[in-house]
Amino acid sequence: MHGEVVHFEVPAKDIKRAKAFYSHVFGWKTNESMMPSGDTYTSLMTTEMDERMRPKSPGAINGGMMQLREPYTGPVVTIQVDDITSALKMVDASGGKTVVKRTEMGQYGAYGYFKDTEGNLMGLFEAPKM
Repeated sequence: MHGEVVHFEVPAKDIKRAKAFYSHVFGWKTNESMMPSGDTYTSLMTTEMDERMRPKSPGAINGGMMQLREPYTGPVVTIQVDDITSALKMVDASGGKTVVKRTEMGQYGAYGYFKDTEGNLMGLFEAPKM
């Protein structure tokens, strides 16, 4: 299991306003795409990426933005793991709760969400198998 923080997410009431804010204040670039759920997802590019879509700067991470709604009511930290299904089993066995099971993103890998023992929503990322 990896365990590194690799992504963040910011829910927003007004996506257009939030995109303008982060672009103006921090110079982040944005890109919209459709998620497997059918929801629009805005990628937040905080740093340049390589050909594998990984940040070029050591320690830097990129993020995303989605519509503010349950369960996405606050910022989300995303942790990379080798196997989301196994990680979610450990989460549930340790007092946390699965919120979104492993969901494929095609060539980009997979994601899932859970709540920890304190009620914080956290994300999981599984890199694509090469």
